[in-house]
Amino acid sequence: MRLQFLGANRQVTGSRHYLRTDGARVLVDCGMFQERKYKDLDWEPSPVPPKQIDAVLLTHAHLDHCGLLPKLVGEGFRGPILTTPATADLAEIVLRDSAEIQAEDAAYKRKRHRKEGRKGKHPEVPLYTLSHVARAVRLLKPVGYEQPVPINDHLTAIFHDAGHILGSAMIELRVRRQDESRRLIFSGDIGQWDKPIIRDPTSFSEADYVVMESTYGDRDHAAAGDVPTQLGRIVGRTIAAGGNVVIPAFAIERTQELMYHFHQLDHEGQPLDVPIFVDSPMAIDVTEVFRRHRECFDLEAWQRITAGHPPLGFPDVTMVRSTEESKQLNRLDTPAIIVATSGMCTAGRIKHHLAHNITRPESTILFVGYQAPGTLGRQILDGNSEVRIHGRQWPVRARIEQIHGLSGHADRAALHRWLAALRKPPRHLFLTHGDPEASEALATHARDELGWNASVPQYQETVELE
Repeated sequence: MRLQFLGANRQVTGSRHYLRTDGARVLVDCGMFQERKYKDLDWEPSPVPPKQIDAVLLTHAHLDHCGLLPKLVGEGFRGPILTTPATADLAEIVLRDSAEIQAEDAAYKRKRHRKEGRKGKHPEVPLYTLSHVARAVRLLKPVGYEQPVPINDHLTAIFHDAGHILGSAMIELRVRRQDESRRLIFSGDIGQWDKPIIRDPTSFSEADYVVMESTYGDRDHAAAGDVPTQLGRIVGRTIAAGGNVVIPAFAIERTQELMYHFHQLDHEGQPLDVPIFVDSPMAIDVTEVFRRHRECFDLEAWQRITAGHPPLGFPDVTMVRSTEESKQLNRLDTPAIIVATSGMCTAGRIKHHLAHNITRPESTILFVGYQAPGTLGRQILDGNSEVRIHGRQWPVRARIEQIHGLSGHADRAALHRWLAALRKPPRHLFLTHGDPEASEALATHARDELGWNASVPQYQETVELE
């Protein structure tokens, strides 16, 4: 067996792993690179000839795990894309949104470059189009959790709940060769225990090889009180100052969790008494997918449903679809909460709301998720005095806040808990999907505390598995 690491190596985007076994070649995830210094990799041809890939196994629908699938199809991939039913539905939404944003950005760049009389580094065209997305969607093959799926006579895949977002999965690969067998676990993104709406992540008692994410491998989530309390405090102070609360949020999971907590505050008699707008057609569509896939809900969510308080029922929230409605939000003369995508402020409507609020001391930019290095969100969160939005520098005068407890990723303690479930050491642990410090910290824990073989692969590194 040969395993090659083609993304999310010593950084957190572009997840992609290529496994070659007897008669089978599979790609686990095919994600887009989103950190600025790695974006050039999105434009490079696939490191693996797409026509040689038998199947893609998709862990979940975040863009950094599925975002290059249409490009792979455009380059010649024709095999199945195996994933859970909820992920299949979400991936279609995510990829269509990505193609539309790329088309808009390409048009904007052409216009700006003509005006400035210069050319950009890359062609002023989308990385892929809606036509490529349609072809990729036709290849999506839904498979249920815990259902063995044969790739060929020697390789079987099983999807297990990862507890990260709706439909997210850890992928177990069972490889058989003559009288021997090997068990490989690809963790995907590991969620937190006791999160709202979705179930807890799966643990494993044994594995021969583990490819594991390490986003928070060197730190625990800060304890700053429960999420509703934090929300109430930040919103209350901002509204009293006469400003808006602008929340960059991922359309999948994070927006739904926010609505869950807004609903909880209202249900407990602590309404925020301010209009709430979800400015994201994508988030609206995703919410409908949540409602269709209640089989992914945890016990608490089902208890709310049976008690007549569905976790995704929020009558006081205004869902904003049209561009004109979105523009009107920046003409409001009273305070409001505006939740908009994208979560790292890399594209989409959030940039317009930032441009209208980031210079206002009375407004608050509230971050509720991880901000990758190099992204606009990270620059704001790191305290930059000014940031570039739509080709213009803007001074940062708004209050910058961050809520802890909404992260979809397991923190250091939870990652240690997940590793501890393995009753005996795997032959090797590979740490991916983390900044170098985070990945190395988790590798050091595995080596020094657990006595395991562990390493942090480089981009395009290839290893032979016994």
